Formats: sequence, structure tokens, C-alpha cells
Amino acid sequence: MNMKKSNRFMPLIMAVCVIIGIMIGSFYANHFSGNRLNIINSGSNRLSNLLHLIDDQYVDKVNIDSLVDVAIPQILADLDPHSVYISAKDAQAVADDLKGSFSGVGIEFTIRKDTIHVQNVVKNGPAQRAGILAGDKIVSVDGKPFVGKIVTNEEAMRRLKGPKDTKVKLGVMRYGQKAVKYFTVTRGDIPQKSITATYMLDKNTGYIKVKSFGETTYPEMLIALAKLSQEGFTNLVIDLRDNTGGYMNSAIQMANEFLPKNKLIVYTIGRKSPRQDFPSDGHGSYQKIPLVVLINEGSASASEIFAGAMQDNDRATIIGRRSFGKGLVQQQLSFPDGSMIRLTIARYYTPSGRCIQKPFTAGDNKDYEEDLLTRYQHGEFFSQDSIKHHGPAYHTSIGRTVYGGGGITPDIFVAEDTLGMTSYYKQAAMSGLILQYAFTYTDNNRPKLNTYKDMMSLSKYLVSQNTVEQFAAYADHNGLKRRNLMIRKSHKLLERFINSRIIYNMLDDEAWTEYINADDPTIAKALSVFRENAAFPKKPAKK
Repeated sequence: MNMKKSNRFMPLIMAVCVIIGIMIGSFYANHFSGNRLNIINSGSNRLSNLLHLIDDQYVDKVNIDSLVDVAIPQILADLDPHSVYISAKDAQAVADDLKGSFSGVGIEFTIRKDTIHVQNVVKNGPAQRAGILAGDKIVSVDGKPFVGKIVTNEEAMRRLKGPKDTKVKLGVMRYGQKAVKYFTVTRGDIPQKSITATYMLDKNTGYIKVKSFGETTYPEMLIALAKLSQEGFTNLVIDLRDNTGGYMNSAIQMANEFLPKNKLIVYTIGRKSPRQDFPSDGHGSYQKIPLVVLINEGSASASEIFAGAMQDNDRATIIGRRSFGKGLVQQQLSFPDGSMIRLTIARYYTPSGRCIQKPFTAGDNKDYEEDLLTRYQHGEFFSQDSIKHHGPAYHTSIGRTVYGGGGITPDIFVAEDTLGMTSYYKQAAMSGLILQYAFTYTDNNRPKLNTYKDMMSLSKYLVSQNTVEQFAAYADHNGLKRRNLMIRKSHKLLERFINSRIIYNMLDDEAWTEYINADDPTIAKALSVFRENAAFPKKPAKK
């Protein structure tokens, strides 16, 4: 009887148990899930907790490091265009760009047909001491073949760079020889020069090309000035065209060399950074030398600090085209894994009080990234009247009007030279065919080219070789159809580009710079300013 009653109520008991279980489960699920979500949704640890949940609960296995590498740049992109994340694998290369040296074998190379071609060898560097020559092809590294699709810039740098005093065995194919030659190179410190050319433009005018602002820029500048002093320079051109910047302190040190005491060079202000002024100390040795500074749309950041200091203090004449417009200061912060961020912590202001940062919309960098293209399309590279100033007017120490909110506008505008420009020339340049031809020509004629030791003699020889005609045949064979009328119209531009690259391949940066400066209208304008004794800006006449 009792057994029958028990069996009769068993379904009811089970149902009640299930309902109670669901209620208890729902209570705990809602209670504890709610607390966990509240934790995730509050405070600065949400991202960390989210990544932990993904790692712990996501349906598929996820590489959290890769996810972080994607997420952090997106977060920083919502701040401004210059706050950036640098992964651990890229951090060393980025650091090397601004340091005075790195450890490696000491070659400049290009990759053609899946093979490393040695373009130049650093003078007195490890590779030169081991016997490597410009024109050699590296086909193996440490006994393993290194040709084919595996050969990329990143992989080549990884294999060739390394700690100082370590050794690397390179297998080399040399022009005119069939057997592979082997060289053991002991890696060493390779200087990274930020000043790439120092020479006299004429008997009175010295010229210094500053490629970037790195750790060694200021001492390099002092050496360059000492060299020019030995040659008796009385005027100076500092070329900052296409110098994208670097360390602010290097620009400040350089500006200090040309300013009298207590002249403001730059100042910075940030939300967590009170105003900090950077004045000159009066110890500069070249405070009175006539000075011209060259800039263009590729001059940014530290270049604009230097140019702005010279302009606002009426210390130099600025010539060229409007600069890039970067007025934000980044601080470099490292993570334990070797990755880093460059976080904007302040704005910098030129002595007149202007911030030259061009406009941007946080989180939407498309217009910002296309700004130079927009300037080009609006005609700014060709007409000073097309320059649009986004910021208010300011005044230099003697009352000249200058503008903020969009780069440094030069005192003297020089339009981009388009004489002889054709679609044939543009395609030849942008396709890389000119660079490919120049290297092929250099490689095939290296023994003869080696007999010319300076820019002038080599350039005269190249003119006699009619390299433009040879290039036209090469380009036609490689997919760029010959256009005789366009080739004749662009002959000067083609010859200049082709021969400059051959000169660069055979000599160095300074020879290349000297060659392209020979008929540069911006250089010509600078020399005319000195001839007219107009390097020091004049006080504007009262209206």
C-alpha cells in the first residue's frame, strides 16, 4: 500500500524538485552573472576582463596576443592620428631609425628576383672589412640557402642584424664569377646618420641636409658646421625637406645653436603637463650667420619646431612649400613584452603662440591621411594663393604675420616643378621601373663606373651614355610602351631621375643630393636671397 502511494506521488515530487532546482539555478545564475558583468562593465579593467573571458570561454581557440595587437591600435586611433601602437617585432626597427647606430653587417641592399643585391657597403663597416662588395648577390646565410619567396626585407633584416661581435657566414655570387664565395662577417655598430649631406653650394654658401632628428643629430650638426667653417662659409642653408621629424630635444638643441640668449624656441602644454618653455641659452656659435631653411609638405614635427623657431624669432628666411602640420608631442611607453605605444601627451607651440597641428577628427583619420593629396588637387603645390590657413593669425618678434592650425607657411613660396611632366614619366617613376633600370645598369656596368670617384665626373659620363634612350628600350621590354613625343618632352626629368639613382648606387647620399640640387629651383631661390642680403627678415612696413 505504502509502496503504491510512494509510486503515485513520485512524478509530483520529481516535478517539484526540478522546479526548485530551476529556481535556485536561475537565482544563482542571475545573481552571480550580474555581479560578474557588473565587474566587467565598471572601471578600467573591462578590457582585461573581456580578454580573459574570451580566452576562457570562447567557442574556438583564440590567440590573445594577436587580438591585443588588433585591439590596441583601434583604441589609439580614436584619440588622434599620431598615438600609435608598435608591436614587439617592429619595436627594434622603429628604435633603430632614431638611434645613432644599430648592430649589423653594414650593407644597403635591394631585393630583385627573390635575391638580395648589395647596393652599397658602409665604409669601414663589418661587411667591407670582410670583403663584401657593392654588386654582390647574397645567396646563403649561415650555410642555408636564402633565395626565393622567403627573401623579404623583414626576413633579411632579421638574419643580417644581430648582437655586436656575433658572426654570420654569407654566401655570395659575384659579377663575372660562377662559384659562390663565402665570407664570415663579424657584426658591429653601424652608424645611422641623420645628416646625409654637407658641402658648399658656392664659394660662400654652406649646405646641410638633415634627414631626421635622432639621438646624434646635434653632434652631427656641430661636425658639419666645423667642416663648412674650414671651407670658409659665410651663409648657410639647412634643408629639412621630407624630414618627418624625430626627437624634439634634438630640434631644440639645433635651434639653440642659431639663437641669441633667452629666445623662446618652443613650449608645450598638456592636460597633465603644465606649460614648459624651452628658451635658448646664448651659447650657440652661429647666432649671426645669414640662414635659410628649406621645407616642404614632407617636413613634420621636429622639423616644424626648428623652422617655427627660426621664423617666429625672425632669425631665418623659410623657403619652399607649406609643411605637414604636426603639433602633437608623443611619449614612448613600453610594455613588458617589448611592444610600445607612442601616446600624445601635449601640444607644442611656436614662440608666437601658434599650434601648427592641422585639423583632425578623432576616430576618423581618412581626411587627415589624404590631406596632402587634397592639397595637391587644390593646387597648393603650384600656387601660393591656394594655401588655406585653418588657424588664427599670429605675429613674429618684428610683427610679421604668421598662421597656426596647419603647418609652417614659408616666407618665400617655390612651386613644385612640373615642366616636362607627362603621363609616361609618372608611370615610369611610380611603377618602380626607373629604380629597377638604374640598379640593372649599375650592376652591368660596375667595373667602368668604378673609375669615376666623384659626382661631377660620373654625371658627365652618364650624360654621354644617353641613359634615357637605354631606359626607354628597357621599359618597353618590361611593359611600359614607348611614347617618343612624351619621352622627348620629359627627357630632362627622366635623365635627372635615372642618373641620380645610378650616382646614388655608385657613390653615396651626399653625391646624390649634390646632383639633384644642381638644378633645384628652391636651392636657386635660396642663393638669390643671400645675394640680395635678405636672409634676415625685414620688419613689415606700416600700412
